[in-house]
Amino acid sequence: MNADPREEQPDADDAADGPRVTYLVKRLESAVRRDLDAVMQEHGLTTPQYAALSILRRHPGISSAQLARRAFVTAQSMQVMVSAFLRAGYVERRPQEDNQRILCTYLTGDGRAVLARCEHAAGNVEKKMLDGLDGPSVTALRDALEVCVRNLAQP
Repeated sequence: MNADPREEQPDADDAADGPRVTYLVKRLESAVRRDLDAVMQEHGLTTPQYAALSILRRHPGISSAQLARRAFVTAQSMQVMVSAFLRAGYVERRPQEDNQRILCTYLTGDGRAVLARCEHAAGNVEKKMLDGLDGPSVTALRDALEVCVRNLAQP
């Protein structure tokens, strides 16, 4: 028995089985976030800002409310983020054609350029994370994680 309680792993039902998968996923998420935060800071963005720009690339013209939902932040936080993007010249807003009160958000050339640099940096983080895994293992990991996400998305 370990004398230091910090060394115990309350995440495992049985030490022979190893740590719970949920514990490992949380550790991985924390490590990925730490590394993404560091590389995004080099490009003048936060990880949530990078995520928002990535979403805008895939869904040009969505509203701030839609962007907030997809980026897992509050509408108020997204308003602050979009305002910062506007000041930096990364996005532009235009009224929706069928409802002029809704402003749609689009990446600008500067926004696409900073996003490309961030995508390269994020790719390096992912490459580091997957080092030592072959192609089939990466595919199996991706497939397994997608199943887990789907399972938890169900009520």
